[in-house]
Amino acid sequence: MILVLLSVSGAEAQQKKLQTATFGMGCFWCSEALFNRLEGVVKVKSGYEGGRIANPSYDDVCTGTTGHAEVIQVSYDPAKITYDELLEVFWKSHDSTTLNRQGADVGTQYRSVIFYSSPEQKSLAEKYKAELNKTNAFGKPVVTEITKAQPFYVAEAYHQDYFSKNSNQPYCRLVILPKMEKLEKVFKAKLKH
Repeated sequence: MILVLLSVSGAEAQQKKLQTATFGMGCFWCSEALFNRLEGVVKVKSGYEGGRIANPSYDDVCTGTTGHAEVIQVSYDPAKITYDELLEVFWKSHDSTTLNRQGADVGTQYRSVIFYSSPEQKSLAEKYKAELNKTNAFGKPVVTEITKAQPFYVAEAYHQDYFSKNSNQPYCRLVILPKMEKLEKVFKAKLKH
């Protein structure tokens, strides 16, 4: 009985140490696949945030009229990966210079957005964005929205772990796989083994 209590309290202590980051960078299938590979990331959920209606469905969000963005909510251990490191992956893994578009995906639901959950996250995101713009890192201005966290709605079950369950689908092979290969090259030291 004591061992069970110790393992439960250890799990609770681990959960208390975890922090949350929320990013929108186009299709959440791509984003989820990337962030799931990072050491220190415990869980990634695909969902919707930033809109005007409660509990939107995928069909609702796809109309582009709800104001929601497709996002991922990342639970991470800051002792293993920092918010700065998550931001680095965010900025280098999508086109933050296009408004409401990522590749062939067009609409407000595909906007580049960071939903911050603390003043520190806001400050770090704004600092990073300002530096990218100051140095003209991408040759065009970064248009990423930096917004206070709003209610997060978990997407339907078939969206969760989409890449791992559907890696042979054409979209996964043509769009997600090249992003995964880039992640392997650029962030090799930060990946789970």
